[in-house]
Amino acid sequence: MSYSEICDKLIHILIKSKFMIKTFPFTLDSLPYAYDALEPVIDKETMEIHHDKHHQAYTDNLNKAAEANVELQTKGLEDLLGSGVPVVKNNAGGVWNHDFFWESMTTPGVSQIENSLKVEIEKAFASVEEFMSKFEAAAMGRFGSGWAWLVKNKVGGLEIMSTANQDNPLVDGLTPLLAIDVWEHAYYLKYKNKRVDYVKAWWQVVNWDKVEYRYSGSFTQVFERPRPDSDISPGCRLNLSVYH
Repeated sequence: MSYSEICDKLIHILIKSKFMIKTFPFTLDSLPYAYDALEPVIDKETMEIHHDKHHQAYTDNLNKAAEANVELQTKGLEDLLGSGVPVVKNNAGGVWNHDFFWESMTTPGVSQIENSLKVEIEKAFASVEEFMSKFEAAAMGRFGSGWAWLVKNKVGGLEIMSTANQDNPLVDGLTPLLAIDVWEHAYYLKYKNKRVDYVKAWWQVVNWDKVEYRYSGSFTQVFERPRPDSDISPGCRLNLSVYH
């Protein structure tokens, strides 16, 4: 194995472990809390199926697509969100969106909107109550499967939007701050066909501390994955374009 090949392998290991930028082979992260931590808002069985079956399936299918296309193996997860190949785009979105979704929630009732985020929400939507109403409308108005999002636009303002299937706001240059999954598998065991009950109850488990952190930080802080910007060693230079 040549020196450059050794460097490439070391850099890949560093990226995967220390810097946590997801690249091939893609892996399913553990939940940041117990399966029953969101009860009674989201039940344990739903979390087990949603994470261990659905999220795992997106991960497995993305790896299968990458195994068949060497070019995909050199790209970071975020790069695949806008792929022109549906199987890549859909499964990359499924992995990214769910990683983001799990981190957006916490134990019911322990997190509140505070500080600069509250000020910006009131500036953009007149009040927290009006923001919640519009966010709920976006979640309820998404026909079929998809997501509702709170995003930071290119000039730093807040917007509410929804996306179909596993589409992601990053593709449009927006920074995701908060998202709710309105695919039926996210709520059907407990709420049946009453999506509105799920959406309204979901506010109890929003991790506003995480949303505040995302708002106040740069995009690289969305998943707390800082990117290296210097040489790994005098002879091993990191080509960021491979991992972006």
